[in-house]
Amino acid sequence: MKPLLFLAADPRECTQFLQHWAKVEPVNLPVHWARRGIWKSRAVIAIANGAGPERARMAVEAAAGAFGLSGVCNIGFCGALDTALGIGDIFVATDVNGLPTLLPGSYPQSKSGALASIPRIAQTAREKAKLRSTGAWVVEMEAAGALRAAVELGMGFYCIRAVSDLAEEDFSIDFNHFLMPDGQFDIFRMVCTSLTQPKCFRELIRLSKRTRAASINLGEFLDHCDF
Repeated sequence: MKPLLFLAADPRECTQFLQHWAKVEPVNLPVHWARRGIWKSRAVIAIANGAGPERARMAVEAAAGAFGLSGVCNIGFCGALDTALGIGDIFVATDVNGLPTLLPGSYPQSKSGALASIPRIAQTAREKAKLRSTGAWVVEMEAAGALRAAVELGMGFYCIRAVSDLAEEDFSIDFNHFLMPDGQFDIFRMVCTSLTQPKCFRELIRLSKRTRAASINLGEFLDHCDF
């Protein structure tokens, strides 16, 4: 059977889920990070290739070209657009920018609905409110590119995310400013800049704790899904 691809932007979005895999090993692909293994007696691949739709599209095409794929599940963190969503909540997308997605055959109780996929980080509560007015519940950066590649290759597409920032929050740090062309964040420069601004440094610490919690919840949730 062809492997199922779990696609993320950052390896931290995959870490907890991989603890449920067997025979995990690195994969040589033209992406930032890739692992393959066995999960529930089936072949699976996890890729993290940086933020943004183009990085996601490239990763799907690379994996499909090397192995063939049975489908794509885009995973990772997301920003809440509705105040009903809290940190660590799991969101199963029913559509991405209006295009329908598949739902797992069975999965734990969670929030579900429309997802907005944009090529930048939604920095402010005002921007999030504008996106919420379109009907979307959460926002992220990779799903649109991954979905486009999956459709072009004739594969099914799922999208499951964990909330790491809230609808009513503004970011003090301009994360878009530190996003490099390869889809990676310039962490060194970001930390150096934040050290001179205590509010920004506290935000980095808070976000680190939140993404840790979101990763744990996401990994446990995925392990209970049936694709």
